[in-house]
Amino acid sequence: MTVLAANLSFAFKRLIRLPGFWIPTILFPAMLYGFFGMRAGEGTIASYVLASFAVYGVLGVAFFQFGVSIAEDRRSAFALWQRTLPAGPLKPWIAQLVTATAFAMAAVLLVLATAQVLAGVRLDPDVLWRLLGACLIAGVPATFMGTALGYWAGPRSVVGVANLVYLPLAYLGGLWVPPASLPAAVEAVSSFTPTRHMGELAWAAVGDHPVPQESVIALAAFSAGFFALTWLGYRRDGRTRFG
Repeated sequence: MTVLAANLSFAFKRLIRLPGFWIPTILFPAMLYGFFGMRAGEGTIASYVLASFAVYGVLGVAFFQFGVSIAEDRRSAFALWQRTLPAGPLKPWIAQLVTATAFAMAAVLLVLATAQVLAGVRLDPDVLWRLLGACLIAGVPATFMGTALGYWAGPRSVVGVANLVYLPLAYLGGLWVPPASLPAAVEAVSSFTPTRHMGELAWAAVGDHPVPQESVIALAAFSAGFFALTWLGYRRDGRTRFG
């Protein structure tokens, strides 16, 4: 078994054996959609709301839950031992990305199923695949944003810090309120958030307009920036531990 395969196997098995972690994580976005999203009505508006909650599911799983888990696990004996191995951090991070994406997509599929069963929102197959592709793309910057949080925040403060970032980003990005309905001052800030560009990809997937090129460029830039923050946080953590 290769190092990457071993890391992938470990990451999946570890989470599958913690149903208290992954079951609420996957259920929460669908539950919120059931409370609020299904009231959107029918047609185009319902599809846009569904896409917003799908992106919210990606953000919740990939950023919030994985960021919190990394910060809490950093002080474990296993994490300390893993830092002494010569393989380096890249392959564990790839395993984190794949694992986070897989669980995020499970959350997205549950949101889609909830929308179909409770609200009767059905997407055409080509629209469905476009939305899933948009969510996969959104999972990359969301995951590296979570890993950056996990290496910079302490295990005792990470939940509070994550909430201070996660909830405002969902609002500022237009995932709860359509961007056109945001206050002017908030709308001016919205275009500078990663969640707004994640939303633009998803809204383009269910709408009849092309994907904004600036959103693709922005998400690539955010992914690179969050990856750099993850690397810097990892190096900082190593200096703190080993001098």
